[in-house]
Amino acid sequence: MNYIYSIFAAIVVLLIIVIIGCSRTAKQATDNEKEESGTELALNETYDKVRNGVRLIMNYNQENNTFKGTIENTTDETLKQVRVEVHLSNAKELGPTLSVDLASGEKKDVQLIATSTDFDGWTAHPEVDEDEHSHGEEHGEHDSEHEGEHDQEGKKEHERKSEDEHN
Repeated sequence: MNYIYSIFAAIVVLLIIVIIGCSRTAKQATDNEKEESGTELALNETYDKVRNGVRLIMNYNQENNTFKGTIENTTDETLKQVRVEVHLSNAKELGPTLSVDLASGEKKDVQLIATSTDFDGWTAHPEVDEDEHSHGEEHGEHDSEHEGEHDQEGKKEHERKSEDEHN
C-alpha cells in the first residue's frame, strides 16, 4: 500500500512540474505576441495571422494604394478597442484604424490608405485594448508621447478616415 502512495505522489509531483513548465511557455508566447513580427511581406502577399485573439487577414491593392482586410475575434470573450496598423518598408506607419469592440466570432472590415508609393514591403498587426497605444485615448488617437513612433502619413490617413466616417 505504501508503494502505491509513493507512485501516486511521484505522479502528482511530475504533473505539477509539467503544468508549471507549460504555464511559463504560454506566458512567453503571449509576451511574444505583443512584439511586432520582423517578417516583411511583399506587396502581393497576404497577411493572415492570429495575434492577441484577433485574426487579421489583409492584402495590399496597388491600383488604389490601399490595404484592405478583415479582423475576427477568435476568442470566447468580447475584445475591446481592436485596431490595426500597417508598417511600410520605407519606415512609415499607417493607422491605427478606429478602435472597435469585437464580440466573440465577430468579423469587421478594415482599410488603410497609403499616401506614398515608395515602399516595396509591409507588415501589419492588430492591437487589442491597451496592447500598445490606447492609454485612454479615444479612437486610438496618439498623444505627444508617441509622436516619434508615428509619422504624419499615418496620422493623415487616420484623420481622413475619421472625417469620412463622421460625414
